[in-house]
Amino acid sequence: MNQPSRIRRVARVGSRFLIVGGLSTLIEIAVFNLLVYGLGWNVVVAKLVASAVALVNAYFGNREWTFRHRDRRSRWSELVLFLAANVACTALGAALVWAGVEAVHLLLGRPPGAIAVNIVNLVSIATVVVVRFALYHWVVFRTSPKPAVAEAAIGVDVPRP
Repeated sequence: MNQPSRIRRVARVGSRFLIVGGLSTLIEIAVFNLLVYGLGWNVVVAKLVASAVALVNAYFGNREWTFRHRDRRSRWSELVLFLAANVACTALGAALVWAGVEAVHLLLGRPPGAIAVNIVNLVSIATVVVVRFALYHWVVFRTSPKPAVAEAAIGVDVPRP
């Protein structure tokens, strides 16, 4: 595959990923704010729960639209990889929210308000998006290996015409 067509393909997949991610982000932000400001939950716990709720939308959107052209391994193994990638990304996001809120608290000398907390949350989301796309692209919804590459990997000689 030549370079321009590869770039166009990645751009199409990336734009679909961003659309699904944008919707999931809106879901995550809404749930996060409901839990923190509507129900008084701790920001880290709210981040974890909001991420889990948005995860359901993300799985189906990415599986059935963004990466629908990719190799369909067993649904269970794909789901396990998806959940593992998202546990890692959710933990990273929660750690970034905690560190960001603590840093803003130290800078301001008082607990941060809703705007500051939401800015920290958005920065954590943006950071995790990059990590999540890489994991989905190369691990969870991977492409099938080329037959020659797969045969070479297991040491099978391929007759040449």
